[in-house]
Amino acid sequence: MVSFASDYITGAHPEILKRLLEINQESLPGYGADPYCEQAKEKIRQACECPGADVEFLVGGTQTNMVVIATMLQDHEGVIAANAGHINTHEAGAIELSGHKVIRLPYANVKILPEDLECYLSDFYEDENREHMVFPGMVYLSHPTEYGTLYQKAELEEIAKICHKYGMPLYLDGARLAYGLMSYDTDLTLADIARICDVFYIGGTKAGALCGEAVVFTKQNKPKHFMTSMKKRGALLAKGWLLGVQFDALFTNGLYEKIGKHAIDMAEKMKDIFRKNGIRFYLQSPTNQQFAILENRQIDALKKTVAFSFWESYDEEHSVVRFATCWSTTQEDLDYLDAQFEMIQRDDKSGCRREDHLNCTIDDEDDFFE
Repeated sequence: MVSFASDYITGAHPEILKRLLEINQESLPGYGADPYCEQAKEKIRQACECPGADVEFLVGGTQTNMVVIATMLQDHEGVIAANAGHINTHEAGAIELSGHKVIRLPYANVKILPEDLECYLSDFYEDENREHMVFPGMVYLSHPTEYGTLYQKAELEEIAKICHKYGMPLYLDGARLAYGLMSYDTDLTLADIARICDVFYIGGTKAGALCGEAVVFTKQNKPKHFMTSMKKRGALLAKGWLLGVQFDALFTNGLYEKIGKHAIDMAEKMKDIFRKNGIRFYLQSPTNQQFAILENRQIDALKKTVAFSFWESYDEEHSVVRFATCWSTTQEDLDYLDAQFEMIQRDDKSGCRREDHLNCTIDDEDDFFE
């Protein structure tokens, strides 16, 4: 079984494990009050070209989104997100549990359009009944989006301009930021994101770390007593140095960029495999997540030997599935996927049942396909 189920299917990049092993016997203070956390924070500030940034390490993406949103919003406020945004679809109501509503907007290419955001906010503040409604207090974007699409610099700048017009922070979820930054189709840098956004996070869990996310507050706007708020919500790791060491490794010698580039290179090769085998794309993703439309019977056959993720139904006979690459994806993995697609096509042409073919001997296979 070869897996493309997600980008956190394997442990940690060897460079990270090496650093963890090197410091394993050291006695270190807890809760992030260690030299490795401070060293990693400084490297992140340098990479962001934002020397005044406040950086905090949290354990995972859902905890990060919940803590940041809950601590930056007022009691009466909600957070604007695309209808397909992660906080609205795959976080089990964590934001609502914190007492804040997710205000959903339509999307195009899985992105919030500046004109839709402006229209919603304009309509809201013209509504004489707004005091009876949840006030918009923040805009949430994910980059890449849930379907691997990307914001361009001009789009992000226009959204930020609208946010500031209405006195709201712009928050960017960067769980897969490494793949957005290293995409062949991006015009955004880490420094651009730090300049444009009020707060964002750099994902580690989905980019080669065992776990961990680095939140960056770029405008001297970190909420008061943020560590207390983290602990209250179960997002503060006692062995905080585990996160600091990992991010220190990720931001040494360009490892974060290397991990992102490798996954992008593998994804581009995967796209070639899809094209070669006549696999339809659900949309064009320039990142490490690729979304394909497969017949349900093809899915049933393929999942016997390849792990991938169901995403949504397409019609009665087809579904959208996701294949993701990561730091550990190899050329051998892609060759195996290619061979499985070819085998399915041959089975389709011959009428052979997949389970029968899997039980064939090599000699039987040669005879069968003559």
